[in-house]
Amino acid sequence: MSPYGSDRSPRRPMRRKLLQALTAGVVLATATGCSSTWKDFPRLGMPTPVTEEAPRILSLWQGSWAAALITGILVWGLIMWSVIFHRRSRTKIEVPAQTRYNMPIEALYTVVPLIIVSVLFYFTARDESKLLSLSAKPAHTINVVGFQWSWGFNYIEDVDGDAATPRSRELPKQSGEAENGAPRTTTVPKELDSIPDRFTKDFPAGAEGVYQKGVPSDRNPQTGNPGPTLYLPKGEKVRFILSSNDVIHSFWVVPFLFKQDVIPGHTNVFEVTPSQEGTFMGKCAELCGVDHSRMLFNVKVVSPEAYRAHLKELAEKGQTGFLPAGIKQTDPARNAEINKL
Repeated sequence: MSPYGSDRSPRRPMRRKLLQALTAGVVLATATGCSSTWKDFPRLGMPTPVTEEAPRILSLWQGSWAAALITGILVWGLIMWSVIFHRRSRTKIEVPAQTRYNMPIEALYTVVPLIIVSVLFYFTARDESKLLSLSAKPAHTINVVGFQWSWGFNYIEDVDGDAATPRSRELPKQSGEAENGAPRTTTVPKELDSIPDRFTKDFPAGAEGVYQKGVPSDRNPQTGNPGPTLYLPKGEKVRFILSSNDVIHSFWVVPFLFKQDVIPGHTNVFEVTPSQEGTFMGKCAELCGVDHSRMLFNVKVVSPEAYRAHLKELAEKGQTGFLPAGIKQTDPARNAEINKL
């Protein structure tokens, strides 16, 4: 007689409970879903892109997931096949033949991962090169300054529309040579002197500039989200020049699907073209100290007309000129990279 009081196998109640648990899990997963969830599913956790460049990043993300899923299905299939068709028989208890080496199989699981990594590397390098390419003359240039514990935004713009207007506090740059070997004769405000020549040469003429300096207690007046608000024009290319006043930060606007480090003594640059109006959240994505969690900001994409009106509002408030762009770079560091524009 069975120790369980019947001839029924003790495994069956356990299997029944497992089946019930799986059924409950499926019901819970489907019951909590909605139409918007299924609509968002193709993005695989990514937010809706709001720039013309972001769909390229989303496509790379989706392709990586597809490759991982195909690989996973293949591996799971081989595992299940081995479990089902090579399980121990109840009648045959002999040890199966042991195989020490199988060169075709060993070559296969060496070559296949190399192929997978090579393909992923190719698409990543291709998209990265495209995303980091810079235009010859961007419509707008904004210097983003990270500091403990907020953000500053230098709008390097000809706010009054007069190209003859001298730049604010315009001073000669340090002595030395420009990237082409000739003496540096261009002038920029001393606050922006740490920015390399290959970027300052693209500053618009008459850029007296305005700025916005944030504090952690700032809030966006429309959404109430914490942090200062950076304004961007819809449909016009914006070049971001990233610099730091203290430690390494990371500039991340979530729906841009893109982030880049803000490094003291080094200048990172990228460009985007906002394609959707609205207010979006940004944050520091690099652990930069005790109040890292407070380094939040907002990005408000508006019409070009509203963008220019905002710049004039900052000028009327007296926020003209520029914030210090960051830790000063040495001449070799300032122009170490080859200009590929």
